[in-house]
Amino acid sequence: MEFATFGLTLAAILIAGVALLFGLRNRGDGGLAQAAEKLADQQAQLAGRLSQIAEGQAAAQARMAEQLQVQERAVTKMLDQRLAEVTRRVAEDLAQSSTRNTEAMGQLQERLAVIDAAQRNITELSAEVVSLQDILSNKQARGAIGQTQMEDLVRNMLPPGAFDFQFTLSNGKRADCVIKLPNPPGLIAVDSKYPHEAFMQLMGAKDDRARTLAEQQFKADVGKHIRDIAEKYIIAGETADSAIMFVPAESVFAELHDRFPTVVEEGFKRRVYIVSPTTLMATLNTIRTILKDAKMREQAHVLQKEIGELVKDVSRLDQRVGGLATHFDQARKDIEQIQISTRKIADRGGKIENMQLDGESKEPALRLVSDN
Repeated sequence: MEFATFGLTLAAILIAGVALLFGLRNRGDGGLAQAAEKLADQQAQLAGRLSQIAEGQAAAQARMAEQLQVQERAVTKMLDQRLAEVTRRVAEDLAQSSTRNTEAMGQLQERLAVIDAAQRNITELSAEVVSLQDILSNKQARGAIGQTQMEDLVRNMLPPGAFDFQFTLSNGKRADCVIKLPNPPGLIAVDSKYPHEAFMQLMGAKDDRARTLAEQQFKADVGKHIRDIAEKYIIAGETADSAIMFVPAESVFAELHDRFPTVVEEGFKRRVYIVSPTTLMATLNTIRTILKDAKMREQAHVLQKEIGELVKDVSRLDQRVGGLATHFDQARKDIEQIQISTRKIADRGGKIENMQLDGESKEPALRLVSDN
């Protein structure tokens, strides 16, 4: 505002000076002197005015500089506070991020440890699977596995003496196991069979032709096992009219009943019943019940004899109780006689206590003598 006033004043002075010069040129020298004086006065006034404006401008600049310093200090303080807050938040975020990263790294290490352990287990399992495949590829090893599994089930389910392993029949054939039941049915032969090659070919068939060939081979192998068991281990008059074929794999048993019902029916016709570990347990449980019932029937005559002796003992006990009751009756009568004598003694004692001893009358004494 002061700069605008100063500009207007300076413009007015210039205009007045120009007008004065034109006026002096028209008036002559006398007017020129007056004009010069007037111009000098105006210049002096202008100088004073300029001095005041300069002083005001300096004061304004000082005030403005002071305000700027105050504002700068406020802004600096605010910026410092904001910077401190930002620094604090950044530090907290970094600390939290570090904590989360540490936890994440710990969890990652734990998961990596679990993965490493799982990988080791998988490696070991793969080696064991390879070893198992090697074992299963050997017929003797497969037979040993099936035989061991069957023997464990029989030992766990049946009492000792109800079975025998590697039992030789009269025809010279040796059964893996025979279960000893009373006649009928008699001995039941159990033989372990595992058609591993044909089953693996069936599971690994990749086209219809390979699957058909594998099915034919599987049916042929199982059918041969059924016929062999029927011919070797079913002997009239020596064994039961049926035998058991133990398949030590639930998958093979399920495949037979699911896709090869004709093979199962052939087993029924030849009285060779195919069982898995699970169904063998159920069969052995039934056999155990039969053995228990047979044992009870064998002991029936012993039970009858013991019951007869028990009846005799009860009769003797009844007689003895009767004799004891007779003794009790006699004792009761004796006790009644004793009670009668006791009452008489008490009565006589009362009479003696009431007897007069002053010599006036002798009747009580005479009465006492007569009572005796």
